[in-house]
Amino acid sequence: MASHNFSAPTRRSVLLGSVGGAAALLLAACGSSSSGSSASGSGEPQIDTSQQSGPYQGDFMPRTFDKPSVTLTDTSGKPFNLATGTAGRATLLYFGYTQCPDVCPTTMGDIAVAVSKLPKAQQSQIDVVFVSTDPEHDTPSVIRSWLNAFNPNFIGLTGDIKTIIAAAGSVGVYVAAPAKGQEPVHGAQTLGFLPTDNKAHLLYTSGTTSAVFAHDLPYLIKGVTA
Repeated sequence: MASHNFSAPTRRSVLLGSVGGAAALLLAACGSSSSGSSASGSGEPQIDTSQQSGPYQGDFMPRTFDKPSVTLTDTSGKPFNLATGTAGRATLLYFGYTQCPDVCPTTMGDIAVAVSKLPKAQQSQIDVVFVSTDPEHDTPSVIRSWLNAFNPNFIGLTGDIKTIIAAAGSVGVYVAAPAKGQEPVHGAQTLGFLPTDNKAHLLYTSGTTSAVFAHDLPYLIKGVTA
């Protein structure tokens, strides 16, 4: 078990501060015990909602993030560039690992339920991308089998952990290389990218319900701004 555990938030909280030019999002480690600490060590800061508006129930962020222009390996073993492979499409992006006992499968399950409630035409207009934070164990075939339990159309990616850490950091999500005998540590946020500009505008923290995703996805697919 990791010597420092980060609590998986049960409420919508996030630190929107500047760290190396990117927002530092609240950390959460799957399967870890609660410690009430955050990246800054000052507890769980509240998101500033004063700039939020529009139809979304997720957090509409005051700054946006470009899709990471990173090439990883998809579940068929082929190179997949995250930015170009999902260009012009509404996209939900999540970093996690298949052996996670709680947060990751819950998040994927809630998203899968929300997608299943969309009309068939809209279901084909959104990409759900899962990037492994434990590439040593999450081979393409392992990820594919795991994602198939939620939705066979979900995109799974793996690759070099340093590349994954850099990609996550570019959108403000913390990922650390798994230490031997310890659980991977990663941010538990889902980012929502609009198809109109390929930028992340929406943030969904751990504990976001399928009802919230179901409410927001049609707006995300249409590229509605706040």
